[in-house]
Amino acid sequence: MSQIVPTVMVETIDQLRESTAKLQTFARRVHIDISDGEFAPTFLLNEQQLFWPQGWEVDVHAMVARPSEHIAQLIQLKPSMVIFHSETQEDLVPHFAALKQAGIKAGVALLKTTVPATIQPAIQAADHVMIFSGDLGKFGGTASMMQLEKIRLIKKIKPDVEIGWDGGVKIDNAYTISKGGVDVLNVGGEIANSPTPAETYNELVKEINKHGVI
Repeated sequence: MSQIVPTVMVETIDQLRESTAKLQTFARRVHIDISDGEFAPTFLLNEQQLFWPQGWEVDVHAMVARPSEHIAQLIQLKPSMVIFHSETQEDLVPHFAALKQAGIKAGVALLKTTVPATIQPAIQAADHVMIFSGDLGKFGGTASMMQLEKIRLIKKIKPDVEIGWDGGVKIDNAYTISKGGVDVLNVGGEIANSPTPAETYNELVKEINKHGVI
């Protein structure tokens, strides 16, 4: 069954406090973005500044050019999962092994231009593959529905891997994305910019669980 997972993408500690307070009333699994300002064009909080409420299941999406410079601190944070991008210049397989040894799930993210077959070892070593359909470091992108075609290619490499989606999830497309085979719909601007985030979250959950024809 698919899940709606709110995204936290902030630049300051105060914004992080505000976001966690807002989400704490309804969210249990949360996706937190960090960025080094190099891999993604935006400087977000780094792993040394992160915190979250007890009981949260946190997926850290690390938009960083060199995972080796961040992995030790990320392991100390003990999130549920860390997602690195396949487009970094480092071999992710050893990093995934280190995460799993620490009891942390490993995720790999694919930008729109990345073909799954070109990163087969990383997919085989991962617990989660995230299809990135948005713009790095920004909320409110448009979902590229053609990216759903990647799911079939990913599943050929690792049939039981969890599939995530990041970028442009909205109430009017959440059903199509979930029924396309996505397990985890990470939602940024649709919830963060809503005047009633809890209601928007509940509406998204209702959408992905409805019965009907795409």
